[in-house]
Amino acid sequence: MSSRYHTPFDRFICSADKALRVISGVASASRPTPAVHVDDAHMTDEERKHSAGLIRVDHVGEVMAQGLYNSQARFARSDTLRQQFEKASREEEDHLAWTAQRLKELNSQTSVLAPLFYAGAYALGTVAAKMGDPHSLGFVVETERQVEKHLESHMQRLPANDAKSRAIVEQMRLDEIAHGKAAQDMGAADTPLPVKLAMTAMSKLMTGTTYYI
Repeated sequence: MSSRYHTPFDRFICSADKALRVISGVASASRPTPAVHVDDAHMTDEERKHSAGLIRVDHVGEVMAQGLYNSQARFARSDTLRQQFEKASREEEDHLAWTAQRLKELNSQTSVLAPLFYAGAYALGTVAAKMGDPHSLGFVVETERQVEKHLESHMQRLPANDAKSRAIVEQMRLDEIAHGKAAQDMGAADTPLPVKLAMTAMSKLMTGTTYYI
C-alpha cells in the first residue's frame, strides 16, 4: 500500500516497528555487501580491533540515520517527501546490515549505546521536520555532508590491508552523496547554525564513545 493512504496512527506503528528492528539489530540488506567478492586479508589483533572500532562507529552512524529518516518521514508534510525519506531509509538499511556483518567477521559487536543515539537522532529529525519540508531536506543535505566527510576519514584510517571494510565504507560514502544530492534537488533550505552545531556535537560524542563500546 502506498504511504499516502496511511493514517497518522499507521505511520506511528510503522515508525515504532522500524525503531525496534533497528535498535535490536535486525536489519536485512536489499543489496549484497560490496565486500562479497573481497578476500579477508590477514591482520594483526591490533589492526582487527582498530577496524572493528571504526566499523562500529559507522554502524551507529547508520542507526542514527534510521532515526533521522524515521522521524522525518513520520512528520513530513508532503507525501512526495515522505516517500523519499522512506526510500532513503530502506537504502540506508543496507548499510546497517553490511556493517553488522562486518563486525561479526571481525569478531566484534555493535555498540551498546546505539539505542541512545537512535533516540537523539530521532529527536533532531523531528525538530527538522517540524520546521517544514525545505528545512527537513536541508537537514538531510547537512547530515549527508557530515557523514561523507566522516566516511572519508575512515577510508584513510582503516588498516591498509583491510580491503573488505574499505569496500563497504566506500559504497556507503557513494550512497550518502546520492542521498544528499536528491535532497538538494528537491529544494533543500540551508540548515540554521544552531542545528548544525547540535549535529556536530552529537557526531563528536558518538564517534568518541562508540569506537570503544
